[in-house]
Parts: sequence; structure tokens; C-alpha cells
Amino acid sequence: MSASLVETVDLQAPVSVAWALWSDVTRWPKFLSHVARVDKLDGQRFAWKLELPGADKAFVAELTEVIPEDRIAWRTVEGVDHAGVVTFHRLSDTTSRVTLQIEYDPKGFVEHLGALTNLDSTLANYDLGEFQKLAEATASS
Repeated sequence: MSASLVETVDLQAPVSVAWALWSDVTRWPKFLSHVARVDKLDGQRFAWKLELPGADKAFVAELTEVIPEDRIAWRTVEGVDHAGVVTFHRLSDTTSRVTLQIEYDPKGFVEHLGALTNLDSTLANYDLGEFQKLAEATASS
């Protein structure tokens, strides 16, 4: 059984700022609360270390599509089974919308519990809120 989640946030920041933050994977731990670290392996692949309540996970993901200021897509190649895409939408010169969509296979009790209780959605919502704060602070500086 696969699960999916979609979360969207509107930013008081231009697409260029949102893109610059999100396209630098080394910055992801600053706004993704469960990501301990992301290490670049090569141009397309990254090693992730997640810290989740009751479970730490490590996996390797590869970028499958990168269209500047439009979308970033990835899928895992070892470890947990998941794929995702982040899209960037220009609303005006100073505002943008970011949508995060993740498809995953909730293997194991912790992931099943998360999917059942909407913990994943809550976490994604919180993370996008942290991203929004960072993007807006960056845009206004």
C-alpha cells in the first residue's frame, strides 16, 4: 500500500528566493525538521539521514528532474521507498507558492502509524512553515 501527501504554502518571497533555498540540498536540514543531514554523493545522488520519533533512517535519493525555478523531483535508490516533487509557482514579483508532493510506501509500524494519524501531513505542514519563515527572512534582507 502506498501513501501520498500534498502540502502547499504561499510565500511573501519571489520564486527565485524559494528556488535558491530549496535547490541547495545542504540547506534542507534548516527547514526539514526530521532531516539530520544531507550529503552530496555526486551531481545527482544524495545520502540522507533522518531522525524520526522512534526511528532513524538513512537512504540515498537521486534527482530525477531539475527545472530551475519550476520543479525538483527525486526518488530513492536505496533504503526507504519514496519519491517526491517540489513545484514553484510565481504569484507576483514578490510572492510565490511552493507545493510539496511525496509518494511513499509506509513500511513498518512507525510509518503506518504516521500515515494513519496524519503525522506525515502535520510534519510536512510544519516543515513548509519553517521554509516559509526562512524564505521570507531571506527575501526581506
